[in-house]
Amino acid sequence: MSPLSGKNIVLGITGGIAAYKSVTLLRLLVKAGAEVQVIITPNGKEFITPVTLSSLSGRPVISEFFTANTGEWHSHVDLGLWADAMVIAPATASTMAKMACGVADNMLVTSYLSARAPVFVAPAMDLDMMAHPATVRNIDRLRADGVHIIEPAEGELASHLVGKGRMEEPEGIFRVLEDYFAAGQDLAGKTVLITAGPTYERIDPVRFIGNYSSGKMGYALADEAAARGARVVVVSGPVAVRAENPSVEVRHIESACEMLAECEKVFPEADIAIMAAAVADYAPVSTAASKIKRERDEVPVIHLKKNPDIAATLGQAKRSDQVLVGFALETDHELDNAADKLRRKNLDMIVLNSLRDAGAGFGTDTNKITILRPGGLRTEYPLKSKKEVARDILDNITGKSPLV
Repeated sequence: MSPLSGKNIVLGITGGIAAYKSVTLLRLLVKAGAEVQVIITPNGKEFITPVTLSSLSGRPVISEFFTANTGEWHSHVDLGLWADAMVIAPATASTMAKMACGVADNMLVTSYLSARAPVFVAPAMDLDMMAHPATVRNIDRLRADGVHIIEPAEGELASHLVGKGRMEEPEGIFRVLEDYFAAGQDLAGKTVLITAGPTYERIDPVRFIGNYSSGKMGYALADEAAARGARVVVVSGPVAVRAENPSVEVRHIESACEMLAECEKVFPEADIAIMAAAVADYAPVSTAASKIKRERDEVPVIHLKKNPDIAATLGQAKRSDQVLVGFALETDHELDNAADKLRRKNLDMIVLNSLRDAGAGFGTDTNKITILRPGGLRTEYPLKSKKEVARDILDNITGKSPLV
């Protein structure tokens, strides 16, 4: 099976003579099992017809912001969320200049600016345009923005001159995409269990003991693991976030006991378990059947009991072929406390963050972590987005990050 099977690809086509090659690229992608949505610029339609592209892709081709006869709006935001990758082939000098400067005057560039997936660009133009300082500058800017540039080849161009500017052949572009997704599928065939968010421990029907966890870190881990090919099961406390990847299975719970019960169902079949949830340490001994009224003269006393330690429970059941990762959110003696949890709970790795670090902890879109492993191995990371942090954590689990 091709690594592109089941992937959602946006194929952008711009106004260059090499647009005819995009038909072959489209056929290769569809044959590999990819779902392809073509976006073509108005000038692109002068070189290849939408009817041809729609027939091959099985989808209506998008060119304008609105469908002229119905007024239907084409959402560039939805396309950006849908895509696993975006490839623009051919990419003219004009389109790359607009991309580099954020000039969103057509559907293709607007979709590029909304894309969260990797973007691949295959330039195609005459040799003097390719060598012009403005084009070189724009390509360098796109590279700095994280765009993958598929270098054009040397050969005879539309002007009959010979030089660099000939778009890479469709088969070459296809191999670049296949290689990219093949390299990123290091968790294919694996089952990953992730806990996320807080737990709520009920005091009465309207009150609970909980914490400020948003679940953002756990869900970022889920999306990253799914993107790497894993089957992902998230056991989630009450959160407002959701997985971006539709393949992620989410099991919603409320209390620590409910979370443990779901984890024990999944853990025997899991290859990797990541305990990213902020589980309440204590729960009321009893829950009032009706709302406790504040009009009572006496202030109610709530007696607490310890909640089960989910990571430690799974650590006792862990097999030698399983990886168990814990989290430690600390406010003091951070390294000592995290190292103690790593040993005591039989973890293979623990992710430490501190509330003393600005931008880390609950509710933020960023995190600053230190990863500890048995034997005193430790790796510190700077403040990053939680999406990047998820990548770092999984790189450690899969061995892509070196041990320090």
